[in-house]
Amino acid sequence: MSALRSGFVAIIGRSNVGKSTLLNQLVGEKVAITTDKPQTTRHRIQGMYNDAGHQIIFLDTPGIHKPRHRLGELMVKNATETFDDADVILVVIDAKGGFGLGDQGIFDALKSSRSKKFLILNKMDLMTPQEFLYLEKKLGDRIKDFDDVIAISAATGKNLDFLLERIKSELPEGPRYFPEEVLSDQPEKAIIAEIIREKVLMYLEEEIPHGVTVLIESFKPRGTEDLVDIGAVIVTEKSSHKGIIIGKGGRKLKGIGKAARVDIERFLGMKVYLEIWVKVKEGWRDSDFLLKNYGFKE
Repeated sequence: MSALRSGFVAIIGRSNVGKSTLLNQLVGEKVAITTDKPQTTRHRIQGMYNDAGHQIIFLDTPGIHKPRHRLGELMVKNATETFDDADVILVVIDAKGGFGLGDQGIFDALKSSRSKKFLILNKMDLMTPQEFLYLEKKLGDRIKDFDDVIAISAATGKNLDFLLERIKSELPEGPRYFPEEVLSDQPEKAIIAEIIREKVLMYLEEEIPHGVTVLIESFKPRGTEDLVDIGAVIVTEKSSHKGIIIGKGGRKLKGIGKAARVDIERFLGMKVYLEIWVKVKEGWRDSDFLLKNYGFKE
């Protein structure tokens, strides 16, 4: 019987290049929220892949960007700290969007890392052959710093089987760090809060969502009933945004709650009674005290 191979694989890249979609596809379940808005992922999330001979702990990281507040600084720090923690680093770029200065900054920062590095060209399903050739030409000699270059589509699953086999080939022998039934290191309440925040990101205008976080204040199963009562608070930075989140006659908040409840019930496998309130905490993204209380830390 061959030895178990296991290890840690960091997924890094700029904001909105498809890292969380890739994580969910590789794990086979939704363990990270996904939207079309940048900086959706705020925490480093672990998702586990298991088969008979392997355990891979994928680390989905916040998008690397130029921070404009304390929260942004913590997000970028949590992402870059994976550079030396991982056995393999997947550097994801948006192939359709093209190679930019932000990508080059990540390439430069990774040069001193001793981890195996794969360059992942995502969103290939959206490209023409001519666009791909142009990207190859633009990347030029930069690809020599990587152990492999793999073109994929995280959205459609194209070439992910090949990527998975390449990752397995680089793993060292090691233990099974987590039980096989565990898919993520995120507590139940954290996943529920993220599901609600995902719906906020989807329902609201561009300037509001990034000043929002979600807290789960109560989680109470109803005795022997297959039902749980959940109380959640959407925290926003500005009083003017509170009314927008609630919407005329409460319609916007009801829509957020309805969409979130469907996903939470699917996640928990039981009925959910969900109540959501909106509170204002001005400047919370720059307050070390509030950031710590809200679960954001180094």
